[in-house]
Amino acid sequence: MALVLLDKADGVAIITLNRPEAMNALSHDLRAEFFDICEEVKGDRDIRAAIVTGAGERAFTAGLDLKELGSTGLGAATDQKPASNPCRALEQLEIPVIGAINGVAITGGFELALACDIRIASTNARFADTHARVGVIPGWGLSQKLSRHIGLSRACELSFTGQFVDADTACSWGLVNHVYTPEQLIPSALALAADMATIDPEFLKAYKKLIFDGYDHSFKDAMALERQVTNAYNDDVSAEAVEQRRLAVIERGRSLKG
Repeated sequence: MALVLLDKADGVAIITLNRPEAMNALSHDLRAEFFDICEEVKGDRDIRAAIVTGAGERAFTAGLDLKELGSTGLGAATDQKPASNPCRALEQLEIPVIGAINGVAITGGFELALACDIRIASTNARFADTHARVGVIPGWGLSQKLSRHIGLSRACELSFTGQFVDADTACSWGLVNHVYTPEQLIPSALALAADMATIDPEFLKAYKKLIFDGYDHSFKDAMALERQVTNAYNDDVSAEAVEQRRLAVIERGRSLKG
């Protein structure tokens, strides 16, 4: 049985963690398959957006397989190689990545959710940082990313207690953008991805890179980066191309109203 499933249609890839009997825990074999799937998506020029989700309704992923770690050691918790670190594998994708969080996202699973560009959640979703409970400091980015998404005080509360936060609270805190019923989650993710897939793919890759590169800088340096990238990119954009796209936006708005 494949531990990671890949479905591709209409420019969108759905990547599904497929160990529902183990709450989609990130075993060594699953992480290896996840990397291979990400490499396939990266190499497919027809794919313009990706969705990451978990099989079943209980878990997005419970994180690293703790039973496996008990026999192999903690190297996976700090491994930065994309071939074995699913967060790094996702971050190598230039296309938009939507996390469709279908159930619990715990510790390493929380980190994988944070590696997605956009997160939406089902009402079954819950998030928990249990690193402190198991005595392992995160190595996939949670200690720095979480506070940037929900604020320092809230991040400290979650990380210092290991408490769960439900989907509605996660939405109100800005951790996820929308909350849906379990039945609505994947159709809503597909609709969002399909909307993104209508954007020129090379433009979208450049825009995503600018946003995330700037996020790693101070505001002043990020603004300087924007000016640098804008000047280089927009010099090659003709007025005719802008007008064609403007008319296409108007036409699309009319079709949506109709």
